[in-house]
Amino acid sequence: MKQKDPYAALRYKEFNIFLLVRFAMVFAWSMQFIVIEWEVYSITKNPLSLGIIGLMEVIPAVSMALFAGHIVDQSEKKSLLIKCILGFSVISFGLFLLTWPKIVGNLSQNVVLYSIYFLVFLGGFVRSFLGPTIFSLLSLVVPKKLYPNAATWSSSVWQMGAVLGPALAGFSIHLIGVHWSMCVIVGFSLTALISLTQISKKPILNPKLGEPVMQSLKEGVKFVFSTKAILGAITLDMVAVLFGGAVALLPVFAQDILKVGPQGFGVLRAAPAVGAFITMIISAYIPMNKNAGMKLLLAIFGFGCSIIVFGLSMWFWVSVGALFFSGVFDGISMVIRQTILQLKTPDHMRGRVASVNSMFVGSSNELGAFESGLTAKLMGTVTAVVFGGSMTLLIVLTTGIFSPTFRKLDLRKDLEEHENEG
Repeated sequence: MKQKDPYAALRYKEFNIFLLVRFAMVFAWSMQFIVIEWEVYSITKNPLSLGIIGLMEVIPAVSMALFAGHIVDQSEKKSLLIKCILGFSVISFGLFLLTWPKIVGNLSQNVVLYSIYFLVFLGGFVRSFLGPTIFSLLSLVVPKKLYPNAATWSSSVWQMGAVLGPALAGFSIHLIGVHWSMCVIVGFSLTALISLTQISKKPILNPKLGEPVMQSLKEGVKFVFSTKAILGAITLDMVAVLFGGAVALLPVFAQDILKVGPQGFGVLRAAPAVGAFITMIISAYIPMNKNAGMKLLLAIFGFGCSIIVFGLSMWFWVSVGALFFSGVFDGISMVIRQTILQLKTPDHMRGRVASVNSMFVGSSNELGAFESGLTAKLMGTVTAVVFGGSMTLLIVLTTGIFSPTFRKLDLRKDLEEHENEG
């Protein structure tokens, strides 16, 4: 049997630049979210305010998602990504100003709080374009036969940014404060912008340029709902993340339950991403295409169990361990889901499919944050986390029992077809 090269995609220069851009943006975005969570909870001391942060971002992200997918499929990807990063940089600079005592010293806490919410709301519009654009650009910098390998490395870099961003956020808040932490975020977004100039413009592969918006959106949604593997993967992950969004309540655990301060908060926030990153590095050597459906179900079941353990734990390192294993299982889920999307999505529909995916999975993080904040307000923080993990287990068991087709999903045939094309 032919030996697979785990570094195949990394042998392409533009793919390495793409990874640098993706890392810088994920790092900046994840660090910014954590810094803002800390600042908002410090102002309000209300767990519901953490949920509102997620809600402010998810409303524009969901409402614009399908339209953004249409624009992405009709546009040159590099130029559109430059605009997305510029938009993020402006928002980050605005948050930098809002956390500067010299500027906001004479403003009321409500004015500062609502201004932060407003900028997060604008960030939701940027995010609706950013995800589909990056997903589409990935397929243009490597050959088709390397899509699974490229998806694994891309997901790994995503997790690396998600590891280091939150971890640095916690330590940065402790060492230099919220204001200068935002300055670091602006710097990373500008790094992504400069790096992107090293990637050449790519052809637009959509054969239906100028297609009416509604017809384009209808075609994209119809494709997702008629492709059972894609629909099953993103639906299952969406509901699991929606009810398992315990990480949104980490400021509460760090400040009021475990009492570990900003440094402990950084460790807690980074723990799941560390687990996911390790898993995805291993997956570059051990592909997960065989029995992908069953592996995805087991991974999300393990994720739900980890969230329950975290919710019940009163010991810092037990909590860190539970979050670490939630990341391990989430990493398996992400690799399988991204492989399904890359293998089963035609080139000319990548923007629209990625937008539908962002509505299901990406936005479920923010909806999960709102759900966690609301349930924590209603039933208590610990009970809310345990409830979310229990609902995740129930959903996985229901899907496994009533969807035998998804349970038997195997991706080896799809992979062979792409290798022949490539």
